Amino acid sequence: MYFWTLLIALYANALVTAAQQLDNSTEVADLLANNTVSEMVHYKLLYFNGRGNGECARQIFAVAGQQYEDVRLTHEQFAPMKPSRMLSSVLINKINKMDSADLPFGQVPVLEVDGKQLAQSAAIARYLARQYGLAGADPFEEALVDSLADQYADYRVEVKPYVYTLLGFMKAGDLDKLKKEVMMPGRDKFLGFITKFLKKSKSGKLPIIPTACALLNIVSIGFLVGDKVTWVDLLISEHMADMSARIPEFLDGFPEVKAHMEKVRSIPALKKWIETRPDTPF
Repeated sequence: MYFWTLLIALYANALVTAAQQLDNSTEVADLLANNTVSEMVHYKLLYFNGRGNGECARQIFAVAGQQYEDVRLTHEQFAPMKPSRMLSSVLINKINKMDSADLPFGQVPVLEVDGKQLAQSAAIARYLARQYGLAGADPFEEALVDSLADQYADYRVEVKPYVYTLLGFMKAGDLDKLKKEVMMPGRDKFLGFITKFLKKSKSGKLPIIPTACALLNIVSIGFLVGDKVTWVDLLISEHMADMSARIPEFLDGFPEVKAHMEKVRSIPALKKWIETRPDTPF
């Protein structure tokens, strides 16, 4: 009896792995086949030499197979672009237009599309996602994707004291206290929301025996919205991977979120980008 149970469990595990690989490969192939954006469009992404708020756009480009200019600014290069300089330039020269060094809101990331500038990371991601079929299958799915991105933004504000202290962007504080009182409660709430979406997902359902899955602790999970990857999958899975590297127990108790992260990051084009992108601390 044990032999047959083990055999079924091993078969189920192999089926899950094969199905996920096929799903991810087919997903990217479909995206590339439906890519109607002209290859003549010139994209330039301006951001710092880090992942941060610029990484979602880079990952969209990677999944879509779209070439672009990845401009990684040093802080010295960025300093002249700050709002204080833009304001003084306007006052001194008495002009109402910005020069070529200026940015829409004096911050990055900024996406240039044939010279036209678009600021704000979420707006950039939404724009690119619509170009490459990563925004959702219909207006309601797009709204669901946006709602998840907005909730993620709220979560980031909530855990900012811990994350910014950890990265050295804020004055040194009691990291252990911030982790206990800020980071982990924020994590619990946000990952609880994500888990609910994943359990309702239309994708990721496999015809395997539940008992076999339980024996091997297999979690079959799809994407957050609909049956295809969207930009919010990229956004959230990147954060999960980053925080898991900094807090090893970050995904403990959230197997669905962990399975989702692994599924998204196994998409061939994205996996290649992650393996070859510049190694940066954040």
